Amino acid sequence: MRVLALLIGALWAILAVAGPAAAQNAAGGESPSQDRRFLLATTTSTENAGLLDAIIPQFTQATGIAIDVVAVGTGQAMEMGRRGDADAILVHDPVGEAQFVANGYGTDRRDVMYNDFVIIGPAADPAGLAGAADTAEALTRIAETRSVFVSRGDDSGTHRKELRLWALTGMDPADFGGWYREAGAGMGQTIITTTQMNAYTMSDRATWVKFRRKGDHAIVFEQDPPLHNPYASIIVTHEAIPQAQTAWARQWHHWLTGEAGRQAIRDYRVEGQQLFFIADDGPAG
Repeated sequence: MRVLALLIGALWAILAVAGPAAAQNAAGGESPSQDRRFLLATTTSTENAGLLDAIIPQFTQATGIAIDVVAVGTGQAMEMGRRGDADAILVHDPVGEAQFVANGYGTDRRDVMYNDFVIIGPAADPAGLAGAADTAEALTRIAETRSVFVSRGDDSGTHRKELRLWALTGMDPADFGGWYREAGAGMGQTIITTTQMNAYTMSDRATWVKFRRKGDHAIVFEQDPPLHNPYASIIVTHEAIPQAQTAWARQWHHWLTGEAGRQAIRDYRVEGQQLFFIADDGPAG
């Protein structure tokens, strides 16, 4: 499985590393080495939002360490770590992260950044979410009107968060009828499905802002405390992982949570809008 994961990440690594190689040499930075690389399992949102394309080349330039990226749901990323198929993970499910570390699969969990979730839907907002007082009421309005809602349905951090938010309403998606659909896909594909079905869904804000094919959809509910979306970095601990790869992954871990990585995250913008925020910087906006 680890070999397969490396092959999946290889194409991304070529694109991410080959481009800045000349600039690295000119600037006196480290040249990436095929012998110094590790595998990062992360969420589709960090990739779909374009963040990794922006910050990983900066890390490689500074260290000469290449990163193979596999972007999957948070649950799948943690499973890769559990099996020893990833050297580090970057995920967004604090409850699952705590359990992952407690079970001995990872160490040195560190907060990296945050943004928030939003509920998107038809601009006409037939369920009236814009008038909801809080997230629980917004979701209740979807259920009461039986408006089509598309769930990630993939054990991602977004899916896990969505299920916890439904729990706040006292309702269980297992009891819902045909209006509740599961895409079983990443955030980008789920947004496509949502627009095609004239439905509602929950997305991290960064992916929504970055996404181009929005159709007649818009953010219809946002800025409620339960929609907070923190991301964390964890070093995987598994006897099958070579010590050298763990050391390279740890360099990434320290860079990402150090000032250089934090500044790279702050600097990443789409259409002038900052998409990820550092916790120590204070509230977004």
